[in-house]
Parts: sequence; structure tokens; C-alpha cells
Amino acid sequence: MLSNPTGRFTGRVESYRHYRPGYPSAITDLLRRECSLGSDSVIADVAAGTGLLTELFLAAGFSVTAVEPNDEMRAACANLEPQYPKLTVVPGTAESTGLPSQSVDLITVAQAMHWFDLSHTRAEFARILKPGGWCAVLYNNRRLGGDAFHDGYERLLLEFGIDYSAVKQQHVGRRRLAEFFSPSPMTCATLPNDQPLTLEVLEGRILSASYMPQPGHPRFDEMRDAIQQLFAETEAGGAVIMHHDCLICYGQLN
Repeated sequence: MLSNPTGRFTGRVESYRHYRPGYPSAITDLLRRECSLGSDSVIADVAAGTGLLTELFLAAGFSVTAVEPNDEMRAACANLEPQYPKLTVVPGTAESTGLPSQSVDLITVAQAMHWFDLSHTRAEFARILKPGGWCAVLYNNRRLGGDAFHDGYERLLLEFGIDYSAVKQQHVGRRRLAEFFSPSPMTCATLPNDQPLTLEVLEGRILSASYMPQPGHPRFDEMRDAIQQLFAETEAGGAVIMHHDCLICYGQLN
């Protein structure tokens, strides 16, 4: 595993909160249907970050405990508390959530499973789930190529990413997720989730990634010039479209 997964996002909170893609609202209906969620179900959103997925469930009326180890990310998520009285934000990691045993009906993890020790995480998730509880792992999987914009975006990450290749290799795909749920079966669904990007949003999206240079880095200005060139070459009507497949894999752990 890469070192210091918690600290990697310090200083990137505003970019993450404003410029990362959200998640399709159909996720709540899918998990209601497939995971027997009711109005009184309790959800733990682990590695909740700034609350992009957390807020989706809160808006649908669920009680959510957001577990987040990074202080800046957790503070941003806590800003949702005045709007959503059913939100609780706590410090904790996937391997040690600090939540009571058998206390939640559904655990969600969005865009973060690759940062976890999966063996310890599975044991912790099994501990905090109620009997018959469920776990859902979500990834907004970006299209890696196929047109000028997506090809150019991937080249830009490879060129300027500090350790992008290492992070990419650590990605948790369906095979590793199935091993995580095993011996229980895993079911997957995919929802389209496109993100229109102005130049400002494209720059912010890139800066939200833990492996990309921040202001003050020796290659930051060169990277910013490359972003602007990519946008100028591929935009239409003042925006480019980043295509994602939102993968939702879910199952039980007991």
C-alpha cells in the first residue's frame, strides 16, 4: 500500500468538494430495493471525505454516520450538519471505525477502497454490521481513452502525476472486491455518470487528485499550461464532458 493515505488529501479539500463528480441519485433506489433499506435504516459512510455520497443518502431521508480520518475532509463534511439533523460525523478509519458492534444496516465506501487494508477492513465491517446488514462499494470509473479529450487527460496524468501509476496499480477492481465479499456473493450494477467540465472545473478536478502537483510544485505551472491546452483543443461550447461509469458492488459479509 502507498504510505500516508489519510494525509495525501490535506490541502485538497476545496478542490475535492467543488470539483469531484457526485453520484447518481438512482443509487438510493437501487440499494433500497436490493439491500432492504427502510426509513429507519442506519448507514455508515466510511472514508466519507467531504460528504459527496453522504449527502445523497441524507437527502433521501436516511440517518448517516460519516467516518473520516482526515481532519480537513471531516470538517468539510461536518458543514452539512446544520442542514441534515440525521448526520453524525466522527473520526475513524476503515480498519477502526470506532462504531459500536452490530450498529449499522449498510456500510458504504465511495472512491476509497484502494486506500484500505482489506483484511482488517472486512473484519471491522463485519463487526459493526447488524445481522443481515449489507456493504456497498462505489467507484466513479473514468473513461481512460477513446477520444481526444479522454486520451489527452490520461496522458496529462501520466506526464505530471507524482505517483499516478502506483495509485492506478493499487485500484480495487471487481475481482478483488469479490474476494473482499467472499464467501458471500457480490452483485454489481453500473450507472452512467457524466460530468461537464469548464476550464475552471477541469483544473479543480485535476488538483483534487492526491497524486497531482499543487501550487508551489516545480512542475505546477507547466501542468497548468498543459491543462489549458488540452481544454482549448477539445472543448465544445465552453466545456468538455468526462464520462464515468458509476460501479456499485454490494453484498453481505456475515
